[in-house]
Amino acid sequence: MRVETPGTRTVEALVEAATAAPSLHNAQPWRFRYLKDTATFELRAALDHALPHSDPDGRALHLGCGAALFNLRVAATHASWRPVTVLLPDRYDPRLLATVRLERPAGPADPGAGLAGLHPAIHRRRTSRLPFDDERVPDPVRATLREAAEAEGAQLHFPSGWHVQTVLDLIRDAEGRDLADPGRTAELHRWSEDAPGGASARDFAGRPVPARPHGGGEFEELPQLALLGTREDRPADWLRAGQAMERVLLVATGHHLSTALSSEALDWSDLRWTVRDPLSSMGQVHVVLRVGYGPPVPATPRRPVSQVLRVE
Repeated sequence: MRVETPGTRTVEALVEAATAAPSLHNAQPWRFRYLKDTATFELRAALDHALPHSDPDGRALHLGCGAALFNLRVAATHASWRPVTVLLPDRYDPRLLATVRLERPAGPADPGAGLAGLHPAIHRRRTSRLPFDDERVPDPVRATLREAAEAEGAQLHFPSGWHVQTVLDLIRDAEGRDLADPGRTAELHRWSEDAPGGASARDFAGRPVPARPHGGGEFEELPQLALLGTREDRPADWLRAGQAMERVLLVATGHHLSTALSSEALDWSDLRWTVRDPLSSMGQVHVVLRVGYGPPVPATPRRPVSQVLRVE
């Protein structure tokens, strides 16, 4: 029996949505292969876009690809397809991170999952390194962000004041180590967008970075942080965390929040274990998010779909 499959333009639109996901240094470490006979996407790690110094275990690669996978699921559902997803389907092919088979559902494509409603946020989501104001994110919004992470099998924890300062200190330590590591510095220069001129900006926890032309202002003294993690610490958990991260970011975008991400400190093994709250049930922290209300920023560049998609 012939499998119903979307047209070429739809396939390309789904991948374009997937590649709007964030990734460490905007390296975009993904490749997509679409098999027309089975209406199936294969998501593969693009090792030529890996970061062996900044991401020696491949954790950030899996997080970025997980975020792209979530966008693909959202876009497919929005287009009235049901994305049947399998993580790490081939134990002998570690580059194959996931498969997504598209099915026409007999009923609603999105029964209770809320994926399709997140579609408008995919291309509005931004990563901001600019100041946020001091307005506190309301508790109901925080609860919604927690629910978004839990929907993808992860946890989101908003640390208290003392813990926020501890996390910021650890991230500053990691940023200092990165500056002293020639390999990591070279990767940062290779992959990060160079945007000279304009007002100053900073890295996640305070280190000055090249000026950005997007407006200035004072950075908040005590940022509002959220820790996203899972119980276990395996590649499948990293992919789940990436999907949860993107779901949280899209929900945050829908609530007009600005967001920034940091995973660099979590790649230093002697720092990573101290990030989590010892009273939390979260076993492994994968991403630190900074959330708040800030000015709009432009999107970062993305590779053309033709460079990341192969149709067979």
